[in-house]
Amino acid sequence: MADISITQQHQLSQIAARAAAQKVADKLAGEYGLHCRWDGDVLRFERSGVEGTLTLGERQAALRIKLGMLMGAFRSTIEAKVAESMRKVFA
Repeated sequence: MADISITQQHQLSQIAARAAAQKVADKLAGEYGLHCRWDGDVLRFERSGVEGTLTLGERQAALRIKLGMLMGAFRSTIEAKVAESMRKVFA
């Protein structure tokens, strides 16, 4: 399994951070067919071969993604796209 771990600092209120996280989730869901759901301040997402969380902290958002063997081949592409998306929405 290939893992992706991205932490993005932010200066957003909790409400604004949650809205930003939802934007990231919507983009991921559209591009990769993920099913997303909130569990408190943790956004959980999954599909066959992919599972992960986006955890909102007071001043940072921490994304953890576990990729199965097939999706692992696209790890660097996925990581670059997700990191850029997080930079944009949490800036």
